[in-house]
Amino acid sequence: MPKPKTEANKLTTMMDAVLGGDRFDRSPVDVERLAIEYSANTVPESPIHQVIGGKIPGCVGALVYSETTPRQWGIIYDKMQPETRQRFTVAHELGHYLLHRRLIEQDDRYTNGIFCSEDSITRGAGGGIETEADQFAATLLMPLHDFRRQISAKDRADFDKLGQMARRYGVSLTAAILRWLEYTETRAMLVVSNEGFALWAKSSEYALKSGRFLRTKNDVYELPPSATAARREFTEEATTGIRHGAGVWFDEPVIEMCLRSDRYDQELTLLQFENQGPRHQWEEPTEDVYDRFISRNGRP
Repeated sequence: MPKPKTEANKLTTMMDAVLGGDRFDRSPVDVERLAIEYSANTVPESPIHQVIGGKIPGCVGALVYSETTPRQWGIIYDKMQPETRQRFTVAHELGHYLLHRRLIEQDDRYTNGIFCSEDSITRGAGGGIETEADQFAATLLMPLHDFRRQISAKDRADFDKLGQMARRYGVSLTAAILRWLEYTETRAMLVVSNEGFALWAKSSEYALKSGRFLRTKNDVYELPPSATAARREFTEEATTGIRHGAGVWFDEPVIEMCLRSDRYDQELTLLQFENQGPRHQWEEPTEDVYDRFISRNGRP
């Protein structure tokens, strides 16, 4: 089975050669056009014919195929999503097509195609092929060689910088933060919450190795009372950063940045720890699927 990063990097190399290494200075990836044209050229007998917006009950994206053989394919995305999420959804489904289409048409679990929930697309919840499709989408839309040129691995980032990256790549702020956390050498953590409780969290590799993570898959994590999301005081200061002393989030000081998304009824909290912290052996926590870290040798 093809590897998600290998397939995405193959497309990235092709687009860099055709459109130039500065292509993101002009526009994000035109993933709908890419899906149709690339599939027609590489799998002409069984291509993607359409990428369309629609309404899929209980799902935000789907890769579907015809009853006839050879299979003809289509991608459907929830048209009520913002454009940034539509782009990631289409890239996720393109990942399924390039990586998993034989499995999808042969496995009885995927009758007529694969239908993906918001969690499976946002952070690969569900494991296996959902994680792989997310890895493909993130690698295709936000190539690390370009991301690193904008924010180096040693630089701290805030919502302003990461918002610029989200606009550069045409993705959501959450997607941009998750991508940055994959390569940063700072200790940082994203916490997504609602009603004072963490829904899920992701730590950078350096934060994780120093024991800075939250267990959210099987445990209910209540936010600290002093956290902005718990106090619901979404001021400009909260967005740019508030310094908390030791004992609020962890047993060391931390800079907390928080903003509220009314559209998705959730808060994004970005925690930045002030130094590299202790390096020690740690037991990998049971985390949500997207929170599994990629070893350095596996990074593009």
